[in-house]
Amino acid sequence: MKKIYTLASFLLLGISASAQSAFWTATSYKGAFPVTDGLTGTTSNDWTAGWANWDPQITVYPAATTTISSNITTNTTWTSGNTYLLVGNISVTPGNTLTIQPGTIIRGDKASKACLIITAGAKIMAQGTVTQPIVFTSNENTRNPADWGGVVILGNGILNTACATCTSTVRTNYIEGFATNFPEILYGGSNNADNSGVFSYCRIEFAGVALSSTANSELNGLTLGGVGSGTQIDHVQVSFGGDDAFEWFGGAVDAKYLIAFRGLDDDFDTDFGYAGRVQFGISVRDKDISDAAGDSNGFESDNFNAGLGRTPITKAVFSNMTMIGPKRNGTVGLPVGEKFERGIFTRRNTGISIHNSIFCGWEKGWHLSGSSTFDNFNATTSLDSLGLIKNTIITTDITTKFVGDAGGANSAWYNTYAGSNSIDTTKTVAQVAFVNAFPTNLYDNSDFRLMATSAASVGASFVGPQFTGGFVGINELNAVNNTFVVYPNPANVNATISFSLVDNAKASVSVYDVIGNLVLQITPEQLFEKGNNTITVNTSNLSNGIYTVSLEINGAKESKKLVITK
Repeated sequence: MKKIYTLASFLLLGISASAQSAFWTATSYKGAFPVTDGLTGTTSNDWTAGWANWDPQITVYPAATTTISSNITTNTTWTSGNTYLLVGNISVTPGNTLTIQPGTIIRGDKASKACLIITAGAKIMAQGTVTQPIVFTSNENTRNPADWGGVVILGNGILNTACATCTSTVRTNYIEGFATNFPEILYGGSNNADNSGVFSYCRIEFAGVALSSTANSELNGLTLGGVGSGTQIDHVQVSFGGDDAFEWFGGAVDAKYLIAFRGLDDDFDTDFGYAGRVQFGISVRDKDISDAAGDSNGFESDNFNAGLGRTPITKAVFSNMTMIGPKRNGTVGLPVGEKFERGIFTRRNTGISIHNSIFCGWEKGWHLSGSSTFDNFNATTSLDSLGLIKNTIITTDITTKFVGDAGGANSAWYNTYAGSNSIDTTKTVAQVAFVNAFPTNLYDNSDFRLMATSAASVGASFVGPQFTGGFVGINELNAVNNTFVVYPNPANVNATISFSLVDNAKASVSVYDVIGNLVLQITPEQLFEKGNNTITVNTSNLSNGIYTVSLEINGAKESKKLVITK
């Protein structure tokens, strides 16, 4: 018998994907942004719109009204009606929470090399909004990279290394960069689910100062040491950093919607056993800004510098990254003495994975360095492989797609690996077809979404052990034994959802937008009968665009695309 359910209205929910226990948003497209769906010139599916700033050098910020020059030792709130000046190393001490209201401006003092440290055991609750992001920036009138320290968040997550003088039964370490060690910069422990709070819709600008003359003494824009998965990190832009934009040291914190803009060293750096998941990130490099003391890479991933065999190894998983190097679309000439290198640099026994991503404008594509790292990527099956680069485009403008290495990654191996793992080196930047990723000036508003003709609009995959842990609303693994149809498609006023069950089962139906946000809960989990079931839904309140209808039955999910046109 056919069961028919009619819903004239449904509950609108503003639940962000990043706030749910599941993490991955399955997409059909590669890179950080979807196709425009005919909406060129709008911001409907551009997750940078409204809160990101592509020209912070000319932004006028209010003068400081409140100076913070000592540690925060009680629960404290910084309000949007004030502008805060950090002087020196400011630590939020264990057991205390710093709350920062949306729209608050925090300025870092240059002379004292100011930075904000959230110690292990403390929390930051920095929840900005699209229209009122929280901004950390330099206090200088003319702002430049490395004007101040940056933001450091520390937790009790698992590391694979410890400091020489640390006596804890679990590995702890002092975060790098500081000239001397002190208790507030000690991090690490045994809890990869540790909660350091929320850091959302935040911009960090002109950070990354070197705190001493010692090598590796620079701070990053956002430094994450032993941060656990209980922490929420999303919609963060790091601009004009004096070292790495983002660097993770151990822990397992997840992150979504990250921007690395015109930084000096590496964009995304992973070390010391970091095991989190990151999805949707954009990197844009400036041809005139590179690390004279070393080299500048898109991804740089290590395990542990002085002890390659230490576990757990670095096994972060990245997906849907758009990495635009200093050559941009391949036509930009680089200056004499530049130190740009690779889009991906994997070394020192790392097992990082990068999926469904786009690399263009770099001098070199992927360098797999060292025999121990080679072993991780050369494993015989996907289940025991600790590292995987897959379903990724390295555009033809990158002359050296793969860098040979004495550790085993030679030309023949790379070519075989690329063929087996859908690494496409044949597409031009024109075939990737961004809407407007290469404006005349980097500070002009860009549009990194894909045209409908883009070669990157299809071919993404979320199959494999790297994606264990659940999906947010969209799961294209066909895990449900049913017949699931959405029609008419495109829909205007009404859509019908039909599915067949082999037995009575609890099911729920939800609708997600193109960036994975849950926008409609059509039916909560309820018992449906064996056989054919049909739900008619009024879609008149949905805007034009592409959505995903997710059917979940007894914990397994299947999804279908739904197009709304009016």
